[in-house]
Amino acid sequence: MSFKALLASKVGDTISTALVDFDEADLMPGDVTVAVDYSTVNYKDTMALSGRAPVIRQFPLIPGIDFAGVVESSAHPGFAVGDRVLANGWGLSQTHHGGFAQKARVSGDWLVKVPEVFSTRDTMAIGTAGYTAMLSVLALEHAGVTPEQGDVLVTGASGGAGSIAIALLSRLGYRVVASTGRLSEADYLRELGAAEVIDRRSLSEPNAPIGKERWAGAIDSVGSHTLANVLAQTRYRGAVAAFGLAQGADLPGSVLPFILRNVTLAGIDSVNAPQDVRVQAWARLAQDLEPGKLARATQIVGLAEVPNLVTPVLLGQVRGRTVVDVNA
Repeated sequence: MSFKALLASKVGDTISTALVDFDEADLMPGDVTVAVDYSTVNYKDTMALSGRAPVIRQFPLIPGIDFAGVVESSAHPGFAVGDRVLANGWGLSQTHHGGFAQKARVSGDWLVKVPEVFSTRDTMAIGTAGYTAMLSVLALEHAGVTPEQGDVLVTGASGGAGSIAIALLSRLGYRVVASTGRLSEADYLRELGAAEVIDRRSLSEPNAPIGKERWAGAIDSVGSHTLANVLAQTRYRGAVAAFGLAQGADLPGSVLPFILRNVTLAGIDSVNAPQDVRVQAWARLAQDLEPGKLARATQIVGLAEVPNLVTPVLLGQVRGRTVVDVNA
């Protein structure tokens, strides 16, 4: 039985994609088969499809690091036919066929049941970006950052993870400062809950190893000089949750924020997070994310449109989240 899939291939150094009829018999091993409803386009997906980073480690492969749908068959004790499930990360789009297809077969250990308050479309409007944002919020809470301690900065604010981080933090009572390279999106960021919007250029250039204390906490998706400057401006006993490298994978900073201000740098990994952490994150998303804000941050495309989004996402030209309706 065949189904529609976006298949990535590589010739030399060039990665290409094609919408194909894929045979279900060629899916990789797994004890749960899912009829996929939706996937989503994350920054990591565009890194994979562009070849900008070696995300895809074997070809040909169906990319897409997320999917949500309904269990079609299961030999896993935790899932039954008809269950609504989602997957984020693990080996998807790296060594295992991912979510840009109408079917997926994976280990049930990779799956999380969709919270009752969400549709499968909602979970992909959240996707790995929003799930990572929630992991970041949990890290700030774990470090003891509370709303009373002062402003929390979100860098890369117009992107998917940044947008949802702002919505979550504002709902939890934090005063959020949004850093973006697109000040034209200021109204959108304020609608999500940002109290203040600043130009990313104020953070993106080399600066002093330690500066004026500004942030009680921060969520950073940018890395490089931006992360170094955020750390340098974080208040005593503040915390920064970092998960991205949009500016670069380097960290040209100093130990001074750590040894003079007791700042915590919390690394956020969404790919291999333990199952109990994933379940907690999705439970908190169900509790703390306002549906109206999620809708304002979302657009929907079909499978065939995914390749056209690679360059705009990499250039930071796409607002919020992009859901892929694999059956459109």
